[in-house]
Amino acid sequence: MEIYKIDSSPVSLENIRDIMVNRIPIALSDEAKKKIKECREFLDKTIDESPTPIYGITTGFGSLCNVYIDKESVSQLQKNLVCSHACGTGDPVPQEIVMLILLLKIISLSKGFSGVQVETVQRLIDFFNNDVCPVVFQQGSLGASGDLSPLAHLSLPLLGLGQVYYNGKIHDSKSVLDEFGWKPIELKSKEGLALLNGTQFMSAYGVWSVMSAERLLNWADLIGAMSLDAFDGRIEPFSKIVNDIRPYKGQIHTASNFRRLLKGSELIKQDKKNVQDPYSFRCIPQVHGASRDAVSYAKGIMTIEVNAVTDNPTIFVKEGQIISAGNFHGEPLAITMDFMAMALAELGNIAERRIYQLISGERGLPKFLVAKPGLNSGFMIPQYTAASIVSQSKQLSTPASVDSIPSSQGQEDHVSMGANAATKLYRVVINTERILAIELFNAAQALEFRRPLKSSKKIEEVWNRFRDIVPFIEDDTVMYPFIEKSIEFIRTPCQF
Repeated sequence: MEIYKIDSSPVSLENIRDIMVNRIPIALSDEAKKKIKECREFLDKTIDESPTPIYGITTGFGSLCNVYIDKESVSQLQKNLVCSHACGTGDPVPQEIVMLILLLKIISLSKGFSGVQVETVQRLIDFFNNDVCPVVFQQGSLGASGDLSPLAHLSLPLLGLGQVYYNGKIHDSKSVLDEFGWKPIELKSKEGLALLNGTQFMSAYGVWSVMSAERLLNWADLIGAMSLDAFDGRIEPFSKIVNDIRPYKGQIHTASNFRRLLKGSELIKQDKKNVQDPYSFRCIPQVHGASRDAVSYAKGIMTIEVNAVTDNPTIFVKEGQIISAGNFHGEPLAITMDFMAMALAELGNIAERRIYQLISGERGLPKFLVAKPGLNSGFMIPQYTAASIVSQSKQLSTPASVDSIPSSQGQEDHVSMGANAATKLYRVVINTERILAIELFNAAQALEFRRPLKSSKKIEEVWNRFRDIVPFIEDDTVMYPFIEKSIEFIRTPCQF
């Protein structure tokens, strides 16, 4: 069986996608085990020999950083930390996101700067490889001292506390540990802090959103191309010479996609009566391209973050130092996820405008894309649904990263609110997927009114696959099942 070994090599988002999609087991390399062990031994030696208090190890937390903890109580301190910080509420985090959090926490702890035991990291790996998924809640993190509350819920099962999903059901963690013959972990000094500090809640949502956005960007181009052809639009705005003189990478990439997707189309090359197209068609390279550039930027940020060490304090064995700093602050992620939410909201926004154009009764298409409008409402209300979702995405695009509420008696006086940015972004991704699916539903219908002329080979191929699950709408019928099938259709990778 293939196993992904975690070592000092950078982990790419493609690696993460491969692990998650193909359920590849993970393991620590010998190199990673050595680094973790050396860091733990250095920490133990420092605690024994140092008369100076070390934050979170021989002191309390947050504003209690000046309260000294005797060496006999350091283990209890860590357990208390995990228990007291598990204050999450709201909806459960989707299981696929929780498994991503687990993976990213393992990667971070494997770097050998956190002072954890090898046994602790190995238990997290056991959870991941055996689909033991802690129950974590969406609300509770300020995204500044890391994601304290959600990561506390992630860590409770290590102690035999909290709950997990296993075999499709929620169980008390202790019962699942007993089933596998695992004893609860006895946390040593610093371990609770290493587990709870960190940005893995935020970054897991960010990684999932980037991977989803890359798929949606490709679908947006393909669906937009189908809409353009169905609307009898012009190809000139996608020409190389026009887009090369405003050389944004995303714009050039989008225009190239459209030229390739529509090559050989009978519709695109026929004489056009309209001198110009509405902006929702004519400005696709600029709008889709800007969203593509934003996602590309976000991917770079998330790649840095998943390979970073973000707990505190940080232990440097070679330098002989333990430094309390701020790598757990989520500002880089919060700003980036707010940016990406706006970019994806705009991808949905322009798609809804194309839906509106397709049902407008212009350019030889029947009103509401149905042969007998009046008797039939046709595709009137799918546009309402899309408009409602677009409006919600606009509301969700209000940035979280500009907000801050001081906590811990003013010790933590600036926070990122990155967890709120993360969960908002997740909802915008899902909204954008739904809007694009509704556009596909409309574009496929509109294309039929252009027969016998055909679009390009690729567009017709996708259209035929779509027609296998969603039929042409002749007369009014119950529409929502077809919207759901359209959503399912674009959840698959878009390859062209």
